[in-house]
Amino acid sequence: MSHGQFFLTTPIYYVNAAPHVGHAYTTIMSDILVRHHRQRGDDVFFLTGTDEHGAKIARSAEAAGRTPREHADALSARFREMDEVVGATYDFFIRTTDERHVAEVQNVLSVIHDRGDIYKGSYGGWYCTACETFYAEGDLVDENRCPIHGTAVEWVEEENWFFRLSAFRDRLLALYDENLAFVLPSSRYNEARRMIELGLDDLSISRSQISWGVPVPWDPEQVVYVWVDALFNYWTATRFAEGAEHYWPADLHVMGKDILKFHAVIWPALLMSAGIELPKQLTIHGYVLKGGEKMSKTTGNIVDPFPFIDQYGLDPLRYYLTREIRFGEDGTFSAESFDARYHSELANEFGNLLNRTVNMIGRYRDGVVPPDHGRDAELVAEVDAARDNVVAAFDAVDPTRAVDEIWVLVRRLNRLVEERAPWKLAKDEAAGDDLDQVLFSLAAGLRAVAVLLWPVMPGKCSDALAALGHPAGDPTLAQATMDPGYAGATVAPCPPLFPRIEEQ
Repeated sequence: MSHGQFFLTTPIYYVNAAPHVGHAYTTIMSDILVRHHRQRGDDVFFLTGTDEHGAKIARSAEAAGRTPREHADALSARFREMDEVVGATYDFFIRTTDERHVAEVQNVLSVIHDRGDIYKGSYGGWYCTACETFYAEGDLVDENRCPIHGTAVEWVEEENWFFRLSAFRDRLLALYDENLAFVLPSSRYNEARRMIELGLDDLSISRSQISWGVPVPWDPEQVVYVWVDALFNYWTATRFAEGAEHYWPADLHVMGKDILKFHAVIWPALLMSAGIELPKQLTIHGYVLKGGEKMSKTTGNIVDPFPFIDQYGLDPLRYYLTREIRFGEDGTFSAESFDARYHSELANEFGNLLNRTVNMIGRYRDGVVPPDHGRDAELVAEVDAARDNVVAAFDAVDPTRAVDEIWVLVRRLNRLVEERAPWKLAKDEAAGDDLDQVLFSLAAGLRAVAVLLWPVMPGKCSDALAALGHPAGDPTLAQATMDPGYAGATVAPCPPLFPRIEEQ
């Protein structure tokens, strides 16, 4: 089931404040996608990192009594810590203050400048430092506030260097017409294409009143606009990360909807100008909401994921974010829904079924998975269909649908144990083959579930596989079957995968 190579990127996170559950969400979803592709045998390169330049960083550093570099070092370390805590298996962590990145950005902008796509001009506009973005007056809310953060904007006038974004309108429209899946979901594709159709203003790509940034190579009195500097990270990392050059172009950029224009309009135009191959696909997810509002470091409306990990464990957090918040749409994070998912689905439907199955095999078959007598052809077909549906969901970059498909199988196995009642068959000596069949089907079905669910909950699913007698090591997608050869495996009773919180 190998498909070759798979290069995925998260956005690089802005280090003006500590990470929150919104950052964890993007990183976890990205990690789930790459773990699935590794299961398929793909050669994976997973890139993440931190965005460390710009006025917002300089101001945050000053407020904290640090130099911008000291501030970037401290906050970048927090994002590395977050990656470790949420189980992100990235291959490279890029920092935009890395001198190798700085040099590559300067080189590629020199190419764009030499091609005539950069010119000098004057600009005035309403600027939000929180998002490092200029806004038209009609985009503001409450007269002079940022539509994203709700903070006051300021009027900025500068003589800067501009990128001829307007010149790329037709080429961008052709890109969208030729690749209808360039941006997922389709609603975001339509939104981005509409931005292009309405016409594009040239982009100011430098700042003269800021010193914390990448110096413009032909005009060191100015620094590169932080967004241009940041966007190129996806490409620059493959220039200097060891053994990474062959991965470009990226197969998938993963990001939130608030940075759609930068990635779906500005980024491909910059690459077109530089003569660099475009990424294959962008996938846009919605906001993680708290109380119906987008979480934001600027507004302070955030959920810290770490206490949930301390209370419930990492894998339940990964599961909850995947299952509760439909990928591509906004979703609300709440402690109440987290607890409900944990106890009803993880503890009862999955964990309890695993314990019952392992215990019954221990009690009735001395801990050895009995033979398959071929009486559950319908279940075999359902498992195969579930695997195919999970693959299709991941191909559509829809991890929520993938888990939905897996949970159909979990509930099918729960019905099976109630319908067959192995504890009753065990009392009938003439029903030995029937008991063998149901115990094999439950164990093999749960094994398939654990393999399919492993990218979402690698720790808990590895524990489940160990209890079911599956060999150690990361499971492959090809193992998500009702393989008759699984008979003879020795199960090993284990503590509850998802103990009730009140018992801890």
